[in-house]
Amino acid sequence: MQDLAVIIPAKDEADRIAATVKAAQELPGAGLVVVVDDGSSDGTGRAARDAGARVVRHSRNRGKGAAMETGAEAVRLLDDDRDQPRHLLFLDADLAETAREAAPLVEPVRAGDADMTIAVFTTTVKLGGHGFVVRLSREGIRRATGWEPAAPLNGQRCLTRAAFDAALPLAAGFGVETALTIDLLRQGFRVREVEVPLAHRATGTDWRAQLHRGRQFRDVARALAVREPAVARRLGRVRGSRP
Repeated sequence: MQDLAVIIPAKDEADRIAATVKAAQELPGAGLVVVVDDGSSDGTGRAARDAGARVVRHSRNRGKGAAMETGAEAVRLLDDDRDQPRHLLFLDADLAETAREAAPLVEPVRAGDADMTIAVFTTTVKLGGHGFVVRLSREGIRRATGWEPAAPLNGQRCLTRAAFDAALPLAAGFGVETALTIDLLRQGFRVREVEVPLAHRATGTDWRAQLHRGRQFRDVARALAVREPAVARRLGRVRGSRP
């Protein structure tokens, strides 16, 4: 029963994408693995294709939300002759061999017990940041829905096609996970967190890592501002105070 499509947004992950694709192909029911090469400057797309993935390429970097939409649309086109659409499993490109451990994310969706699952990593990875983006997302989700997730920013998620379509259009960039959770819960979809032994590359402490976290904060704040008028007012006051 090939009822699962794995979608992997990727940018400049040539060193890990092949291992991630091959591991994803081992997941039960994974009849399709789609990699969205989001404007990579290295050999990410070629490495993914050589590993057996279907590859869709953005000519320029468009961000995670856009890559997820592109991947899901590619699956829709490939599923055109199927009676039932596949469930969608989103995985990060740098999971490498640990991607084969993502099966527990699929099981509640396949069984009809959840419309979206979110991974909680059981493998401890030393992170370079201080968690301020996680706290922003978690608190925003709690205020908007009453639910406080353990891993609000985790990108490893399995959704039914109906749940994914209900969340369109996705929020831009790194705000996509926060917005997905809020939008689906507000519409009455069932969201569950599931512990899985996955691990990806830890974010460092150099200037590139700090820039990455800054972009995360910006995108999460924007996603929350659209969904929380109080956040939008605070951001407006901050902008208004600039010279």
